[in-house]
Amino acid sequence: MTRKNKRLFFGIAFLMALSFNCFSQENAGFALWDKIPGAVKNETYKEEPRLDSNGNRTGIRKVTEPTLMPFLVQNNGINNPAVIVCPGGGYSVLSIDKEGIKVAEWFNSIGVSAFVLKYRLPSDEIMKDKIIGPLQDAQEAIRTLRRNADKWHIDPSKIGIMGFSAGGHLASTASTHYLDKVYDHKGDISARPDFSMLIYPVISMEKGITHNGSKESLLGKTASDELISKYSNEKQINENTPPTFLVHATDDGAVPVENSINYYLALKKNKVAAEMHLYQNGGHGFGLGTKGTNIDWPAALEHWLVANKIITEKSVYLFSYFKGNGEDGLHLAYSEDGYKWQSLKNDSSFLTPEVGKDKLMRDPCIIKGGDGLYHMVWTVSWTDKGIGYASSKDLIHWSKQKFIPVMAHENETRNTWAPEITYDEVNKEYMIYWASTIPGRFPETQTTEDSGYNHRIYYTTTKDFKSFSPTKLLYESGFNVIDATILKDTKGYIMFLKDETKLPVQKNLKVAYSEILTGPYTKASTPITGNYWAEGPTAIKIDGKWTVYFDKYRDHKYGAIQQSGTGWEDISNKMTFPPGIRHGSVFEVPKSVLLQLMKE
Repeated sequence: MTRKNKRLFFGIAFLMALSFNCFSQENAGFALWDKIPGAVKNETYKEEPRLDSNGNRTGIRKVTEPTLMPFLVQNNGINNPAVIVCPGGGYSVLSIDKEGIKVAEWFNSIGVSAFVLKYRLPSDEIMKDKIIGPLQDAQEAIRTLRRNADKWHIDPSKIGIMGFSAGGHLASTASTHYLDKVYDHKGDISARPDFSMLIYPVISMEKGITHNGSKESLLGKTASDELISKYSNEKQINENTPPTFLVHATDDGAVPVENSINYYLALKKNKVAAEMHLYQNGGHGFGLGTKGTNIDWPAALEHWLVANKIITEKSVYLFSYFKGNGEDGLHLAYSEDGYKWQSLKNDSSFLTPEVGKDKLMRDPCIIKGGDGLYHMVWTVSWTDKGIGYASSKDLIHWSKQKFIPVMAHENETRNTWAPEITYDEVNKEYMIYWASTIPGRFPETQTTEDSGYNHRIYYTTTKDFKSFSPTKLLYESGFNVIDATILKDTKGYIMFLKDETKLPVQKNLKVAYSEILTGPYTKASTPITGNYWAEGPTAIKIDGKWTVYFDKYRDHKYGAIQQSGTGWEDISNKMTFPPGIRHGSVFEVPKSVLLQLMKE
């Protein structure tokens, strides 16, 4: 074999292997039609990849068999929103990787199932009517998702369509021509998308504003004025057009920005919810964004989807804690995964304590209540008969601090430590609970150890943090107990608590259960922590498993355990905490709340 022939042979082999790899993901797709409507048989018209000079696929030409490639969110118990993604390419090629697969993967990252539509490109060679071919595929894709909503765990009322460039024309056509009967279909399943996202879209077929390549591919070179008007989708908008999100760059040299502007103005005129983002630069075809201000549009789209209640805003974990003796007040840290924790505000205080005998802010416990406010209680002193309280809308601006004298009715009370709050959704009220020692009570567990402290857990309830029910005993464990935290569990409530017994030494964490918040609670379990002294538990479920954070206070370390199939596993070595962290509480907040905190 000559050198030239060898080069040719290996070049062909390389391209064949490349083509196989490129199309491997498409093999996961499925045919959209049992029988393609209006198809013209043509044996010589074959689908082919478009390759760059390095042999990388940049698109697909000559689509003969339209498919849907699913990217499903893996939470099978939930009906997810879904989006059909229409890649661009001037109605002559499909940029299926940059404007299809990568976009679908991004949708998955925000909890949206996505289906990349490999639609037929207009061609007289394989279609009786090339003008309606792409629309047939888009309508059938929407109906296919609704038809299979249960199987794919899709909310049939949250099916959207997204299009890039000429794919934007197809998406806007699907959004304005959904009543057009372009093929025979069974049943009355709607082809109307519930929302649209049009990214540097071709909208108009009008001279001077359209993208000529897209126009000629779809309508031909001699389209009538009537046909041009019909597929200039800014003219087809009415009050039933789906809510729309638009993105365009002002310096787009291929598809003038007026395409998006005119569509937006028509939506506004018809009182259709719409949002448009115009960027100073970016040109055409920037996809998810590579440079300049246009890289921000996916984040803007996510906010729009949240604002329109299509998706739920992402949440992150926050940790409220104190340092030292609690003199400087409230500290906050955040985590995306519950394992790596980063302090906020350079680990300085968000709120300075002002109430109580010693004006401390130890053991800060924060929850979000039924009224949408964040409510916080804390230990104000080593020897006081009450606790501190404040509320906030954003964890930055707090109400005037309040001292609640929850144990003032017991003159002999030595302390009021580690208060916590749990919201009772059934009774629409809050239960505040804490540990106190009343000398002479529970003499069977009274010792001289631990300076004579002999705690039990007490509680009060309130609906407004102005009036409170009489204080009552919540948990009589038969031992010295502090640091209770109570959370809703599958069958009721779970209480994590510390056995404070020093002789014989316990100093560990245990659990108890109750069907109702105010008890009675079961006998405490065997210890769930190891051979070290632990206190201050706070817990949250991560991936369906209880994860408990606590203070290994004798070791001057912070630790964590996680529920497993056989019990509890110490995962402290997987955790990263801010230095000097002392116990408080862990809770979830919308990411937008974190972003505001990060500005402080």
